[in-house]
Parts: sequence; structure tokens; C-alpha cells
Amino acid sequence: MASKRVLLLGGHGKVSLLLTPHLAAKWNVTSVIRDPSQKDDILRTVSDHPGKVDVLVSSLEDVKSKADAQRVIDHSKPNYVVWSAGAGGKGGPSRTQTIDRDSCIHFIRAAADTPSITKFLLVSYLGSRRTKAPWWSDEEWIATQEVNNGVLKTYYPSKLAADECLTATASQRRDLQAIVLRPGRLTDDEATGKVSLGKTRAKGSITRGDVASVAAELLDSEAQGWLDLLEGDEPIVDAVRRIVKDKVDCIEGEDVDGMLQTYA
Repeated sequence: MASKRVLLLGGHGKVSLLLTPHLAAKWNVTSVIRDPSQKDDILRTVSDHPGKVDVLVSSLEDVKSKADAQRVIDHSKPNYVVWSAGAGGKGGPSRTQTIDRDSCIHFIRAAADTPSITKFLLVSYLGSRRTKAPWWSDEEWIATQEVNNGVLKTYYPSKLAADECLTATASQRRDLQAIVLRPGRLTDDEATGKVSLGKTRAKGSITRGDVASVAAELLDSEAQGWLDLLEGDEPIVDAVRRIVKDKVDCIEGEDVDGMLQTYA
């Protein structure tokens, strides 16, 4: 049987560069980048897996419709999609909205209309929610709101819209496994291989290497839903098995019906 293919959107991001070799160890990969000069960086990460990764130069900023996203999908013919892209705070609010919200939503809708795509993993962030998580304290929620409405005032609604769209879209196509991975503050420290996955506290950090490892494990599992991620003490493989077995979903407390009305 031919190996499945993963479409990795935002292939030159820090998490994506660490994720690519994990993906290539299991599947074929099409890594989407905006700058041809980034190609060698991608291929260096998979020197142990020659021929498993191809690079597609295509700016996500230029994706203005579902049809634009569909052209990228039709070119790469993936079975799984991973969105680990973003404006990175560069280019002002309009660029954040264009990439983190609009382009992501176009890819979600195009993926949902492509029957061969069965999994979509979206890398979001821990504070992307409208209401207090039932397991958070009032103090944690107040602090989260201050950040969301302060330094993240453009990023927050953009990421939230994408998260909610994926949730609503997957609810309409039951065979689409939707995973929203929601890490805390990202660091470049050495990966530990141990995490807190699921219903975590509201604030904390996680290494980019551990985010990449968790993303790869989730994509190779039956996990779905919103999954918060911080540094912790549980081995990654065990954490993923646990959340699958217990059907953990951090969407608890959110207005799913409202998401359906807006995006379905």
C-alpha cells in the first residue's frame, strides 16, 4: 500500500522544521513554503529520509478563496493536512487576519470538500477560547483575557475563528478527524519527551520540539478535538494514548452550537 501523504502548511516555521522529520519517518510530506531560498532548510531536516519530502513554493498570503486552497491540495494530493503557519506578528493586523484566519479557513473548507483527506491538525494556542475552561480558576481566566485582549488582540480572534471553523466543519463531515493542538508559550529549550496534554492549567510553556513530537503522535492516532499542551511529566506516547482512551476534549465549556451557526 502506498504511503499516505501529509500536506504541511507553513513548512519553514520553527515547529514545522522540527515536525518534518517526524512526519517523514512515517509518511510522505509536501512542505509548503513562501520563499524558494527556504527549500534547503527543509531538506536538511530529512537527510535520513531521502525522497520522502517535496517542497512546494506557494505563499499562503495569496490564498484568497477556497478555490485557491483547493489548487494546492489538488497539486499535493494529501491524506492529512497540518496547519502550522502564521503571520508571526509581521505585516500588521491585516496580514495576521489574512493568514491566520482567512487562509486557514479556506484550507479547512477545501480539505473538508476533499474526500481523500481524513485528518486535519491545526496548531493553535492555549488561550484560544471564548469562555473560561471549567477546570481553570477565575484568576487564570482573567489573566488569559488580559493577554488575549492586549498583546494578542489581533492574533486571538484570528486563531479562534480558525479553531471554531475546523470544529464546526468536522462536525458536518464525521469522517474528518479534526485536531486542534493548543500549546502554551513556546520555547527553544531542548525537548524533554514529557508533557501535560489535555486539560492543563491556563499558563505555562512547552518546547517547540515537544510540540512537534506531540503533533506527529496525534496525527498517527485516533485523537480529535481541542487538546491543550504544556510541559509536564507524562511521556508523550502515554499522554496521547490516555487522551484517546479517555476521549479528552478541551472544547468543554465552549458554545459549539454557536460555532455551527457561524461556520457550518
